[in-house]
Amino acid sequence: MTRQLLLFFCVLCISGLARGQDPVFSQFYAAPVQLNPALAGSTLAPRIAVNYRNQWPELNAYVTYSASYEQFVEELNSGFGLMLMADDQGEGLIKTNYFKASYSYRLRLIEESFIKIGVEAGFTQARYDWDRFIFLDQIDKINGPYDPAGTLNPTLEQQPDNNNVSYFDVGAGMVAYSRYFYAGITVRHLTRPEDGLLRSNDALTDGLPLAYSLHAGTEITLREGNNRRASTFISPNVLLVKQADFGQVNVGAYGGLGAIFVGAWYRHAFSNPDAAIFLLGYRQGIFKIGYSYDLTISELSAAPSGGSHEVSLILNFENSELFQRRRRASRYNDCFQLFR
Repeated sequence: MTRQLLLFFCVLCISGLARGQDPVFSQFYAAPVQLNPALAGSTLAPRIAVNYRNQWPELNAYVTYSASYEQFVEELNSGFGLMLMADDQGEGLIKTNYFKASYSYRLRLIEESFIKIGVEAGFTQARYDWDRFIFLDQIDKINGPYDPAGTLNPTLEQQPDNNNVSYFDVGAGMVAYSRYFYAGITVRHLTRPEDGLLRSNDALTDGLPLAYSLHAGTEITLREGNNRRASTFISPNVLLVKQADFGQVNVGAYGGLGAIFVGAWYRHAFSNPDAAIFLLGYRQGIFKIGYSYDLTISELSAAPSGGSHEVSLILNFENSELFQRRRRASRYNDCFQLFR
């Protein structure tokens, strides 16, 4: 029990000192606006997505909620997106709310090859429950953060003047794609906003570290779809995320099998193996729902951590009867089925 508590405290401490490491969904394809602003507008009709992630539930570590709206406007050759996201670390220890608006513009390169350039801007509000923070200098190897009398050990950390922080932020992205492949890059925190808390003394004016993501994939069609059934395909893909000294690489594949879709990925943190990810989902009409489980394979598996659970619900109105004719008239010639 003591080992689990110490691990829990260390997780919370590290999460705070990470200086605003951005949440990352295992089902990144179900939250394209969060992945890259250039992906805003992957459908002609409105697409609404709701995402939920509970990471390491046995440690009460991270819970993330997200809702987004996006669509492409052919007359403007542009995509538009809105996203709301709430992230809760340590059952209210750190609560962060995000609002972002995204815009993308599509350019044709040659024949059926395109490039989309996207920008995003929004506000972030964070609240820190300082009285519940446990720092490394408070943790005793034997008794943990409390002395034998049950009193919390003192810390040399100084409480900030303001436990509530708000800031404006900007990001940009680009994605190139054709019928056979896609590849994109995203850079966030271009304005290097100050989070106002938990800053090291040598980085008082640096602001939040830039967050980079690289993603790429292809699509292999196994059976063409028609008006009555979806196509069967497999989409191998890779995602690399880096922010300051933290990062991860996801490698795996997504498969569409008519109304059923499945997937499997391996995630490796820069310093250690992290998790094996398994996906199962169902789609019918405008509805698409997916569930994924992250099987922890790092040292946290000994705690245990409880893995990670993630659910996505997508309403793609492009699949409604109202938009069917327009969709057939504007046949997609790209490999973005996993994003729709």
